[in-house]
Amino acid sequence: MIAQHVQDCIDACQACALACDQCADACLGEEHVHHMVACIRLDRDCAKVCQMAVSFMASNSAHAADVCKLCAHICEACAAECGQHDEDHCRACAEACRRCAEACRQMALSAHNLN
Repeated sequence: MIAQHVQDCIDACQACALACDQCADACLGEEHVHHMVACIRLDRDCAKVCQMAVSFMASNSAHAADVCKLCAHICEACAAECGQHDEDHCRACAEACRRCAEACRQMALSAHNLN
């Protein structure tokens, strides 16, 4: 059985990965796509690390807290980048990234407190 704080983090990571994938796709359709290159790259990185964090947590890996720390770091970077853009998809992505970063920080802290 997965602890509630871990399940909350898994849920936040899955929502973030989805938001990042949707944001990257929407950015590719923007008129001035060349202004969105950094956003697209961070969206892709963030979605990948979120998916990896889910896998580590779901398998109860001893390294899940470390992966979640990395995930929080990349989510914060993605939120900062997306937060610079006025597009709705970027705003939604930034918010999902902020929620995920917080959930990952909490999960990592809880895991380290158990060890």
